[in-house]
Amino acid sequence: MALASKQTCRIVRPDQAYDGKQGLSYVQGISAETVGSSGICMHLLTMPPGARAKAHLHEHHETAIYVLSGEVHTWFGETLEEHVIVRAGDLFYIPAGVPHLPANLSDQPASAVIARTDPNEQESVVLLPHLDGRVPA
Repeated sequence: MALASKQTCRIVRPDQAYDGKQGLSYVQGISAETVGSSGICMHLLTMPPGARAKAHLHEHHETAIYVLSGEVHTWFGETLEEHVIVRAGDLFYIPAGVPHLPANLSDQPASAVIARTDPNEQESVVLLPHLDGRVPA
């Protein structure tokens, strides 16, 4: 078996960031690109005060979020008609295919660990620009 294809445990040092389609900057973590995962992606996100994502959904993939610090307002639903505030210590689940838009409306950063059932972080992101104006700026 070639070394490159051998399955083994890996450590990822979260020291590189990338800009996601959603308009936020993520710290690279576990993914198909970094460790060859086939069913999960996990990374870190810190939203500065006033940051907000673009309206989007993840086709065919679930999302689980654990908020480490701060709070994030999230609008979700077909027309972003639902609203929830996710605070430090909360776990938040987003089903596959559900439109959503998170925003940090506070004056403090908000940090979270995000895991998805899509090993390729940006593959299933579908932007929904027609919904961006439905949430207060």
